[in-house]
Amino acid sequence: MEKIIEIVRGDITRLEVDAIVNAANSSLLGGGGVDGAIHRAAGPELLAECRNIATARRPGEACPAGEAVITGAYGLPCKKVIHTVGPVWYGGSRGEPELLASCYRKSLLLAEDAGLGSIAFPNISTGVYGYPKEAAAEIALEAVKAALPQCPHIRRALFVCFDDENYRLYRRLAG
Repeated sequence: MEKIIEIVRGDITRLEVDAIVNAANSSLLGGGGVDGAIHRAAGPELLAECRNIATARRPGEACPAGEAVITGAYGLPCKKVIHTVGPVWYGGSRGEPELLASCYRKSLLLAEDAGLGSIAFPNISTGVYGYPKEAAAEIALEAVKAALPQCPHIRRALFVCFDDENYRLYRRLAG
């Protein structure tokens, strides 16, 4: 079965795919950017489920950088939300590339384990976490292309760009 990778411009909270990925913070309790938008669109049930996950894990760091967890989607048009915590950019010397690649890989594996067929990714770590956009896009595309063969259920992977700059960048890099 052919795997499809798409680059789209739009709002990830409006996509009718099986899973959307949330660029979460380590507390899982919502924040700004895409994280805040996903929490607002999903409704209070998402926050309640994230609180339960956080309570069962280490206080203050329910999900460390490079890791991912899966929840329900509640008021969103998708089936599941996969929360992953990207690395803060410190110049690349603290394992940031490996952690960012892990976000994409672990999100895909969670979607695969859940039997999902499509997944949409935001531009992880490129907002307030300061990851250089082109380097992040290269890692994202490479990590997804490398992990997709291990995910037979997943037929479509989308990179959802909210702004024109990221959209043009991903289109150029994807060829």
